[in-house]
Amino acid sequence: MTDRPTSPAVTDAMHPTPMRVAVLIFDDVEVLDFAGPFEVFGVSRSPSGDFAFEVVTVALEHRIVVARNGLQVLPHLAAENAGQVDVLVVPGGQGTRREMHNPAMLDIVRHLSASANLTLSVCTGALVLGAAGLLRGLGATTHYGAMEELRALDCGEILPTARVVDNGRVLTSAGISAGLDAALHIVARAVGPEAAAETARYMQYDWSPSGIVRRGPQAPMGARPNRSR
Repeated sequence: MTDRPTSPAVTDAMHPTPMRVAVLIFDDVEVLDFAGPFEVFGVSRSPSGDFAFEVVTVALEHRIVVARNGLQVLPHLAAENAGQVDVLVVPGGQGTRREMHNPAMLDIVRHLSASANLTLSVCTGALVLGAAGLLRGLGATTHYGAMEELRALDCGEILPTARVVDNGRVLTSAGISAGLDAALHIVARAVGPEAAAETARYMQYDWSPSGIVRRGPQAPMGARPNRSR
């Protein structure tokens, strides 16, 4: 795998359009929660060698977001302008305790999730999904320190020992670094196990698909046919 160019690759008409990943960010978001999956999806390639995903960061407003430990990030887009989304990533961090009570945030999460093929929460991002009503009747996990908060929401079965819970369309992962495992699992579903293994090797990340609890249909996701956005 070669280094990714500084600007996203654009596929021509001969190739499928990369699947679009929207990574939601907000003030006090945990850095690795969003940066880990961003990196996984950003470097993953299809069997033909093309980039398999187009990754964008989105926020409620197109302004600088101040993440944990003062990291400043300018999102690519306001969430209302995200367009077609195939995978929605909702990370965690202390900011989730505010955002889980923010009607505007819950509305945009519901809207983006409704049209996405997959929705993934990382760490305490599960609290936002739960508050938005997206975990009803589903299995879920989160950071070990937030299990009781998750239990208090309208969720299905809480699986505290799972690293990733895959319900089919909605996935949750445990704390922080587990977002890498969840993103690689999605690469395996969307592109293939070989692509996930190669992505992990390129990142020099010791990844194993163990620790994943599968509770829903595991139909593979294919790249969308090339079309204008």
